[in-house]
Amino acid sequence: MDTETHEKYEYARARIAQKKWLLYHFIFFALGSLLFFVANTFLQLGGTIIWYLWVVTAWFFLLLLHFIKVYVVNRFMNKSWERAQIDRLILKQEQKIAALSQELESNSKA
Repeated sequence: MDTETHEKYEYARARIAQKKWLLYHFIFFALGSLLFFVANTFLQLGGTIIWYLWVVTAWFFLLLLHFIKVYVVNRFMNKSWERAQIDRLILKQEQKIAALSQELESNSKA
C-alpha cells in the first residue's frame, strides 16, 4: 500500500472510531438519563429534590461538546488542514529569513 492510500485509510479508521465512541456516548446518555429519572422519581433517591434534571443537563452539555468535536472541529481541522498550516508557517519563516539575509547583505555593503 502506498503512503497516500495508507494515510487515507488511517484517517478513515480514526473517523469511524470517533463516530463509534460518539454513538456509545449517546447510548450511555440515554440509558443513564432514564436510570437517573427512575432513581429520582420512583425510588425517591434525593428526597423531593429534582436532581436528575441537573445531572442530565450537564451530561447533555458534555454530549453536545463531544458531537461538536467529532462533526465540526475534526471535520475541518484534519490532516490536510494541518499540512496547509505547516506549509503556510514554513513559507512565512522562509520569507522572514530571506528578508533578514537581504538586510544583512545591504548592511554589509554599506
